[in-house]
Amino acid sequence: MDVILLERVEKLGQIGDVVTVKNGFARNFLLPRKKALRANAANKKVFEANRANIEAENVKRRDVAAEDAKGIDGKTITLIRQASNTGQLYGSVSTRDLVEAFEADGDKVTKNQIVLDKPIKTIGLSTVRIALHPEVSVTIKVNVARSPEEAELQAQGVDVMSSMFERDEAGFTEDYDPNAEPGEIAVDAPEDETANEG
Repeated sequence: MDVILLERVEKLGQIGDVVTVKNGFARNFLLPRKKALRANAANKKVFEANRANIEAENVKRRDVAAEDAKGIDGKTITLIRQASNTGQLYGSVSTRDLVEAFEADGDKVTKNQIVLDKPIKTIGLSTVRIALHPEVSVTIKVNVARSPEEAELQAQGVDVMSSMFERDEAGFTEDYDPNAEPGEIAVDAPEDETANEG
């Protein structure tokens, strides 16, 4: 289906471009969200008549988004979640969790502005892109930890999981016998003396 874009759509085109998209994408996404019009003769005339207004509206929205971006760009959001000893979360961090965290900080970000390729399922630092406008996007850091202390360590650049495993391994030492055959278990006691008598 051919459509006329009413706003910039990533990986598709700019305002006024006539592009060919799959029917489902046009019917389910572009047309209901007023991002495009069907490319027929009547709509082309309407678009050309209103092009200046559409572009002016876009500039206004972009300027507002750029202003909002200044307060969000580079921000770090800390989320405390329960996780296993291996760092896997019981559940995951989704866009809804990030929206709630922004609201708690007094920032206004909607779910469809957060570009989260896949849910965050482990503790640690993640980078998430926020698209406030098709032409304005910023990145934030999401610090997921099991406790405020752990979040503080991660914010300082400490890899909590690797340091935890190093601490565990430091307490475990194994006797090393250079003469042992592979798969052979080292015996602490001297050899059985009855075997040498015969």
